[in-house]
Amino acid sequence: MVAFFRTLTPQRHRSRTPRGRAILAALALASLLPAAARAQIGSYRYSSIIVDDATGRVTEAVNADATRYPASLTKLMTLYVVFEALRDHRITLDQRVPISEHAASMEPTKLGLVPGTQITVEEAILAAVTKSANDAACALGELVGGSEDRFAQMMTLRARALGMTHSTFRNASGLPDPEQVTTARDLALLAHHLIQDFPDQYHYFSVPSFTFHGHQIPNHDRMLEDYDGADGLKTGYTVAAGHNLVTSAKRGNVRLIGVVLGASSNTERDIHMATLLDTGFENLGVPIEPRAPRHFHLPSLIGSAEAATLRPRNAALHLRGHNHLFHSAVASPAKIAHPHARVAASAKPHTHHHPHTYASRDTRRT
Repeated sequence: MVAFFRTLTPQRHRSRTPRGRAILAALALASLLPAAARAQIGSYRYSSIIVDDATGRVTEAVNADATRYPASLTKLMTLYVVFEALRDHRITLDQRVPISEHAASMEPTKLGLVPGTQITVEEAILAAVTKSANDAACALGELVGGSEDRFAQMMTLRARALGMTHSTFRNASGLPDPEQVTTARDLALLAHHLIQDFPDQYHYFSVPSFTFHGHQIPNHDRMLEDYDGADGLKTGYTVAAGHNLVTSAKRGNVRLIGVVLGASSNTERDIHMATLLDTGFENLGVPIEPRAPRHFHLPSLIGSAEAATLRPRNAALHLRGHNHLFHSAVASPAKIAHPHARVAASAKPHTHHHPHTYASRDTRRT
């Protein structure tokens, strides 16, 4: 999998390149937003990458190998393992998923499932994709893994097998855990595998809404409506992670995968993703046909007054070295780190110490 990512020519003078102009444009636009929604682009938690899905060429990359908190992007890994179980006939789409007290206890966003009830595997998949329902994701993990802890171990092992060497998973939902981390590059690789390995299931990521118990549940991913060619994948948010997004968009015969982590609002995240994708298509020589301006939805400002803090289990966290892996088109050192993985002794990281505090109990997650 290491060979999948190949970079284009490095861009050394950001302000004089399309990449630099894109970032400056996004920052200028973000400055017009209310103070609470202003840009986190360039902050300690920001990362991004744009990849040509067919060739693995990286057209843009900033902090692509820096460890970050995935939030509900975790569900992409959850669904990869679930899709494997479907492919291997270990579960079926119409199979009933029992709802345990543990699954029902997950914090919002959730369907509000009641212990002792059941939903189908397909309903749980749709809930995890559209509403980013933590209770549905946890129930899927318990069904496939026997317990959520065991399922998280399966997620991490599968991630390492795919080449996601910087990713560790501790739960199926993406709820805050200081040891649950990933990188923009790992998430792009995961998106690539979801598209390539499960073409019959990929359509779930473009579902605009689904009906559950008479209620229509819309997809949180506004890029499906706001960006021409976008056909999935997933949004994510926690206080510690910021506003995260993985998007796949196709124009002509070119499909790009984009990852933006650590934005300060949904609007900033979506506008920045659109700018990066446009620049990526331009860099690959894909003509961009004139199109009517799209309306990006106003910021969904999420209060953090009820947010508590969760200190990491280790006093000092660790950042694994990545110079031996893929070279980014633009790179800068990471500031956030992750500890050793429990499930893969051979994958212990090199260490650089950096203490950090994490927020938990967010009032809402996407």
